[in-house]
Formats: sequence, structure tokens, C-alpha cells
Amino acid sequence: MARKRRPAPAPSRATPSGAPAAAPAATPAATPAPAVKAAAPVRLPSEPADDGWAGALLALMMFLAPALGSPTELMLQDTLKSAIVSMCALVAALLLFLQVRKRREPLRWHAVLWLPLMLLAYALGSMAWSHTFLASVESIRWFVFALLVWLGLNVLTRQRLGWLAAGFHAGAVVASVWAVLQFWADLPLFPQGPVPASTFINRNFFAEFVVCTVPFGMLLLAKARRSGTVALLACSNALVVLALFMTGTRAALIALWLQLFLLLPLIAWRCRSQFAFPAWSRNLRAIAIGLFLGLLLGLGMIPTDNAKVLDEERGATALQRAVNRTESIGPKDYSLGVRMVMWRATLNAIRAKPLVGLGAGAWESEIPLYQAEGSQLETDYYVHNEFLQMVAEYGLVGWVFLLGLVTYLLTAAWRSWKAVTPEAREDQPWRAVMLTSLLALMVVSNIGFAWRMAATGALFALCLGGLAASDARQGWRRRWAALPLRWSPMTASVCLGLTGVCLVLALYITQQAATAERKLVQAAKLALTITQSGRPNSPEWDGTKRELLELVREGVAITPHYRKITPMVADELARWGDWKDATWIWESVLSSRPYVVAIISNAARGHASMGEMDQALALLERAKRIQPHAPAVRSLEVIMLARSGQADRAYALAKEAIDQGFYDFDLVNAAVALALQRKDFAMAEKATELRLRDWPQTKARSLVQLGLIHIQQGDLARGAQQVREGLAAAQQPEERDQLLQQVPPSWMPLVTGSAPAAGTQTSANSK
Repeated sequence: MARKRRPAPAPSRATPSGAPAAAPAATPAATPAPAVKAAAPVRLPSEPADDGWAGALLALMMFLAPALGSPTELMLQDTLKSAIVSMCALVAALLLFLQVRKRREPLRWHAVLWLPLMLLAYALGSMAWSHTFLASVESIRWFVFALLVWLGLNVLTRQRLGWLAAGFHAGAVVASVWAVLQFWADLPLFPQGPVPASTFINRNFFAEFVVCTVPFGMLLLAKARRSGTVALLACSNALVVLALFMTGTRAALIALWLQLFLLLPLIAWRCRSQFAFPAWSRNLRAIAIGLFLGLLLGLGMIPTDNAKVLDEERGATALQRAVNRTESIGPKDYSLGVRMVMWRATLNAIRAKPLVGLGAGAWESEIPLYQAEGSQLETDYYVHNEFLQMVAEYGLVGWVFLLGLVTYLLTAAWRSWKAVTPEAREDQPWRAVMLTSLLALMVVSNIGFAWRMAATGALFALCLGGLAASDARQGWRRRWAALPLRWSPMTASVCLGLTGVCLVLALYITQQAATAERKLVQAAKLALTITQSGRPNSPEWDGTKRELLELVREGVAITPHYRKITPMVADELARWGDWKDATWIWESVLSSRPYVVAIISNAARGHASMGEMDQALALLERAKRIQPHAPAVRSLEVIMLARSGQADRAYALAKEAIDQGFYDFDLVNAAVALALQRKDFAMAEKATELRLRDWPQTKARSLVQLGLIHIQQGDLARGAQQVREGLAAAQQPEERDQLLQQVPPSWMPLVTGSAPAAGTQTSANSK
């Protein structure tokens, strides 16, 4: 019979009912104070079992943002995508708050959230001393970013990570279908620049997003168990890679090669026990590999009939473009040279304001002050290097953000590689693909501005949120990691109210932005239509002109900060000679971007053309203080000198600028006119040939003018041939008639080929 034992003394702790247990009869030493303090660590709260479908909505957002595009130019593509991301993020937050409105258990917080919140605080502060509008846009961007990170932290379970991966991949597949159709068939569904850009207006934006989704598509393939699913995912992944080949975007291709030949094989080996592919049969493996390579190579060798693609001479097939563009990477590349101008100016700005920075979003407004002497590059709005722009705009705060981000990602990578606990091993493949996606994002961000694109920025935020959620799942509870976030029904009510307010504001801002954009784009389209008619000053366009001016006034009244489109309308008005309306539009842009030398110069020309010389000279001096040797400033000074009776000084300055290679379209035109006045035919010929080479759209006018110069020099045959070529190159009958009016009547028989050469030569020489 078993011996009966006496029960051991109960420890000093609370009973399950919460009432304190009776203390044993013992001395105070039996229950020392340190034993009371040695409590078990607080366990991190779990994700809500029911998130109100917030996680599903985030996955749907990452499908809709790349898959959908605006079929009209009246709304820019990223405006639509920004609306999709912002609305989905706020509605997802609303759904989560509704679901946890009665919850008292803490939610989650993570130290990585302080990074975007720090930038948000800086942006709000810089509204007071830097560019208010641009800083407000940045603050909204970082608010949405931080919200997405927090949502990911609190809702992305492993199951929901699967939904998110499916959303990433499905969005990339649909976007790739559009791109493939654009490459082969020039699908005109979405307005865009260089093809194939899918729904992203620019093919670089498309490629930079899609290359970051490749790890998720490959993860879904590696986890698939059914043969039908394996075949479908092998085909869809091949389609995504094929579309990337078609873009020829070199930064994205570098990121793709890095993934395909190093990172993804490494993940497949390290996480092989978490994947299904090691258990595939030999036939299933052959099907997956055969479909992927067969589609990629087979479709990749089909040439395109798209004239836009062929004109680029970068390869007629997807494979040719991928190889050719990869081989073209080098320090002598033209686009890299353009970026170098921006990077050098940005480094100058960083040296000038290393601590406080230029202000959130203020790079495009302030950078003309920091460009090198004689350089002028004002058509870009971003640095094309996210890290330089971050430091330039945010100063010390930007450095802290970048160092904090890199430190966290390196730590996350090391912890993912070790994966010592069962929980960590379960998360290992998910963490690996999120880190690979973020590494691809960092690669393309060195020569682009991917963080500022709505879809790519959302992917960035959700990958950080997914990593943070994994940290919390693994119990990585540190001051610089995951922490509990106090929660109560009162907190939920406050968050619900604030989210509702933010949703209303987002709807209003989206509506206002879309309205202003539609009016300005419509005005620009009308202006271009009038110019292309060849008779812009015909009375038939009077009603259209009144309409476009009203559209511009209404658009500028909503937002005077829309620099991308508004100046286009003013440029066309100036071509027609409507300097009054062109000038007030340029000056509306200057009220927001006061240091853009090209627009200052245009406004000065407008005032000079209207006889308002005092205002014109004031603007000239303002431009010279910023960039005294910029091409736009030099051409303005030449024009102002010529109009003020100092033609000799104007001509000397024009010749000097052309000899040094610092010229623009207006300076070349002025040089031609001044040279012809002085019968300096050699200079007139040189300037006209520069215009023909650098501005090929002036081919008809330049050839006629070049031919007339040669006729005056006595080279009759050559000159007459060039005049005929110029007349033949005229796009409209009206343009041809205007060019014919420039030919003196005595030379007309020579041009038409009906007069004797000797008689015509006498007439030409007499001139």
C-alpha cells in the first residue's frame, strides 16, 4: 500500500478565483521579498482571432492597387492608386476597431512603428517653417504608412500572411497581363509614357513594384501541394518575370537577378522543411520547371510589332531587352548621368543643412538653390534616390530613420536565419520572403523613388508590419521590439471616432485632388489640341480658349501647387502669343515653387513681351541670383538685352553660350535671329543645326531656315533641296503655308525647280 504523503506548503500566489491563499505559519524569511518580484514575464497579446476581415481587406488592397488603372488622362494613375490604398487602410482600421471595441486585453505595439511616426512628427513640424503644402502631403503619406504597419502587426497571422501573399501575387499577375498586351499589341486602355507601363503611367514604376512581389509568388509555388495549383503558379510566376523582362528597367532587373540566382535558392534550401516542393513527385517537379522555363523562354522570344517598342532599339523580344538592358548598365549611361546631376545637388543641400534638412517634401522646391553652377535640371520632382532624399529633406531625423530601419532589418534577418524555436521555424519562410522583398525595394530605391508610389509604399509598410507581427508571435519582447499596447473599450471608441474623421477627410481630399487634376489635365489637352491645329489664333478657337482658361482658374483655385501640369498650359498659350494669360499661370506656379529658374525666366519673357520691362528685369535679377549661368537665364538675358537696344552685347553673350554648350531652345532661336541680322551666316547655320539636332520637332522650320541660309551664301542647289525637304516635313497644310511665306518671291522658282540656276544665283547674291 502506498505511503500517504503530507502536502507541501503552498507558494505565496493568488488562487484561481483571485483571492489570496492563506500564508503558512513561517518566519518572514520563508517568503522573502525578492521571490515576490520574480514574477513571470507578461506574455505578448495574440492577434485578434476575428479581425473583422481587416486582413482580407489589406490583401484585396494589394490586389486592386496594381491591377486597376485609370482609362483616361483626366486622373493620373498614382492618384487612383493612392486613393485605393488610403481608403482601404482606413476602412481596414475601422473594421478592426469595430471588432475589438469590447476588448480589454492589450493589442500590440512594436518599436519599428516609431520610425514612420518620427517622420510624421517632423513633417507636421516642418509645415511651420518649410513648404507647408508639400510637408502636409508628406505627413499624410507617413500617417497611412504607419497605420498599415500597425494593422499588419495586429492582424497578420500566418494564415492572413497567406492571403496577403496571394494579394501581392494576383495584383502583380493582372498588372503583368496589361504590360504584356502593351508590349505586343500596344493596348491603348491606360494612358502612359514609355511602354509597357501596365497601370503605372511609367514602366519603371511598374517594374519596381512587381519585382518586389516575386518572392511572394515563388513562396506560394513552393508551398503548393496540388498539381493544378503548382501548374497555375508556375505559369503565373513566369508571366510576372516575362513582364519584367519586357520593361527593360535595369534597377528592377538587378533586383530580379539577385533574387533568382541567390536569395530564392538560398531560402529554398534553408526553409526546405517548411515547403511542399521537396515532397513533389518527379513528374510534378518536371511540370513546374517545364512550365516556368518553357513559358518564359518561349514567350520571351516572340518579337513585338509595337512601333513604340521597336523605335527604342532595345530589343524586339522580352529576352533581348532583358539581356541588352542588363549589359548597358555602366557609368557612361545617359540616364545615370542625369541622375548624377540631381544627386550632386542633393549632396550640396545635405552639406548646407545637415541637421534640420530642407523640410519634408521640400526637395523639389528648394533644390534649384543647390545645383552646380551652370546646371539646370528642374523637370524632376524627386531625387531618384530615396536615401539621399530622406537625408536631404529630414536632416538628422532622416539619418535616424535610415539607421533604425537598417538595424532592424539586419537584426530581423539574423533572427530569421537562426530560427531556433519551433515558432520561429514556422515563421522562417514568411520572414525570409518579406526580407527579400524589402531588399529588392532597397535596390530599386537607389535610382528611383519607389517609396512614394502608392502600391510600392503599401507593400513596404505591410512587409514591416508582417515582420513585426512575427516578432510578437515569437515572444521577442524587448524595449526595441514588440510590446503590449494598452487597450480598453474607451480607447476603441476614441479610435473609431478618429478613424471616421480621417475617412471623411480622405474622401474630401481625394475628391478635391481628382477635381483639380481633371480640370488642369483637360485644360492642357485643349491647349495641345489648339496648338496641333496649326492655326491657334483662328477665331474658331475663341470659345475653346475661354473654356480652357476657366478650367485653369478653377483648378488653380483648388490647388495652386500642381506644378506637374499647370505650366504646360502656359507654355502653349505663350506659343500663340497670349502672354498675359501665360504669365499669370507661370506666376501662380512661382507662388508655390519660387526658385524654379525656367518658370522665372518664362514669366520674365511674358512681362517683357507685354512691355512691362521693370517687372521683367526684376525677374531676370531674381533668376541670376539663383543660377546666373543656367541656360534659361542666359537666354533670358540675351532676349532682354536685344529688346533694350543692346543687340551687340546680346549677340556676344549668345555666341559665348553656344560655344560653351550652355543653351536652350529660346537662346538658339535668338542666336539665329541676331546672326542673320549681322549676316554672320556661319553662326546662323551652326545655331540652326543645333536646333535641328536637339529639337527634332522643329524639323520643318529648321530645314527651311537652313536652306535659306545656304541660298544666301550662294549654295543654291543644297539650299533649295533643304527648303523642299522642310516643306515636305510640315505636318499641317497651314504650317507649310507659313513656311512658304518665309521664302522671298524671287527665290520661289528656285525652290520649286522651275528657274535657271544662274539667274537665281544673281538674285540670291544680290541679297
